[in-house]
Amino acid sequence: MNRKLRMGMVGGGSDAFIGAIHRLAALMDNQIELVCGCFSVNPEISISSGKSYFLPDNRVYKTYQEMFANEVKLPESERMDFVTIVTPNFAHFAPAVMALENGFHVVIDKPITFTLDEALQLQEKLQETGMTLALTHTYSGYPAVKHARQMVAKGDLGKIRKVFVEYPQGWLASKVEDSGNAQASWRTDPKRSGKAGCMGDIGTHAHHLAEYITGLKTTEICAELNVFVPGRLLDDDGAVLMRFNNGARGVLIASQICTGVENALRIRVFGEKGGLEWAQEEPNSLLVRWANRPTEIIRTGTGNHYSLGTFNTRTPGGHPEGYLEAFANIYRNFSLTVRARMNGEEPKAEWLDFPGVEDGIRGMQFIDKVVEAGYNDNVKWVKF
Repeated sequence: MNRKLRMGMVGGGSDAFIGAIHRLAALMDNQIELVCGCFSVNPEISISSGKSYFLPDNRVYKTYQEMFANEVKLPESERMDFVTIVTPNFAHFAPAVMALENGFHVVIDKPITFTLDEALQLQEKLQETGMTLALTHTYSGYPAVKHARQMVAKGDLGKIRKVFVEYPQGWLASKVEDSGNAQASWRTDPKRSGKAGCMGDIGTHAHHLAEYITGLKTTEICAELNVFVPGRLLDDDGAVLMRFNNGARGVLIASQICTGVENALRIRVFGEKGGLEWAQEEPNSLLVRWANRPTEIIRTGTGNHYSLGTFNTRTPGGHPEGYLEAFANIYRNFSLTVRARMNGEEPKAEWLDFPGVEDGIRGMQFIDKVVEAGYNDNVKWVKF
């Protein structure tokens, strides 16, 4: 097979935010084309969105059930190869399972499902069908982050001792969910978002980044969750102490009530020999600190990255690579992996470097344990 992969979408209509990001990222490397979709639970929005994406009328569907039923009947030369699911959390699981059962690969926005049990069921279905799934934990897609991961894996920093990861935002500092903000509305609604608000939305990103860079697994947590905005039903702020499987300790802070802050995700990792620091708002720079020599600033595109950083860099130094490129790295690596497997070939190691169902399960475990510990003053530590 030597062609673009054909993508369908569930969600991502013209009234949605993240759908446009997914489309831009998926199409960036000319490996994927959008061929069909059910773009909204509102059939009129789905149809109008499909028209604006210049899709043929017969490939724009009113329900995702209709889409899977019709697509699987099409010749292999026409039907979609995979589906991207960009709906609120409560509507992840059912279309993902239906896609796998009908022989379609899956890309899904995080958190992977509404509950941990759904995530475990999805893992079983994935193993049963032998399909491929990618989870869009975007921040693991940055070249500097991938270089940091390899620095730790190669032992450059020595044994990891301490991890600080923080993710403050300010967009929910007031009750904007009551003023027509659709993104805030579903994220603060436990029926659509799940049992966690801030920690489910951005805390999972911070936790995934900590485990991705360090290669460590969280074994225990102690947490506090807060609701600062009166009347809000889910947490909008919290802090977590973490214990890792090598004995390292971590601190995670996530908040969406930090007035005036935009998207200030930052991580610091310290080992016996040195430490590193990366910030999402300055993504092309990785600071590396040493005990007995000056601090280094490793810049994306300057040719001094390890293999993962180099493979996921598109432009020369000084040409910023940001959020869209990080997103696109996940899609590009996923598409290369799927194409190789469809051709009966073994994917290269760097192609397999994208989040999957195991990362999704870790995220759902994190949500469960943070909620268990965060609202119970009598619980000090909860085991993963």
